[in-house]
Amino acid sequence: MPETETEPWEYSLSIPHDPRAVTVCRRTLRLILTLHGLIRFADTAELLAAELVANAVLHTKGPATLRVRWSAGVLRIGAWDANPQPPDPPGELANLMDAEEGRGLALVQACADVWGWHPLSRCGNRGKYVWCELGVA
Repeated sequence: MPETETEPWEYSLSIPHDPRAVTVCRRTLRLILTLHGLIRFADTAELLAAELVANAVLHTKGPATLRVRWSAGVLRIGAWDANPQPPDPPGELANLMDAEEGRGLALVQACADVWGWHPLSRCGNRGKYVWCELGVA
């Protein structure tokens, strides 16, 4: 039986440096949201998670982590990677429609209520955490 939407929860999925990790993360996220009765977020959340994880896999050489948290009516999706460099600022999505790459953070910015990043250490390794939120009032 799904928990009520008021109970907070958090999941972390450690992923290897492998392009197949994007699909694993998307499917895992959909399952988590379905089991928690939050299927209404699934399509947008999958897109956002895929972009964040794809950036982590594409722009780094090490492992990454997908983190999903529900608290106070807000779904936060984030990806940690080992590269401490800040992400490139997103361009205007309208200007990137025909681009073959470089749309990831522009999609995140367009689809999420808020997004951001900050440097982060994990298990003694430096890196960054790029996050976005859905459901912000």
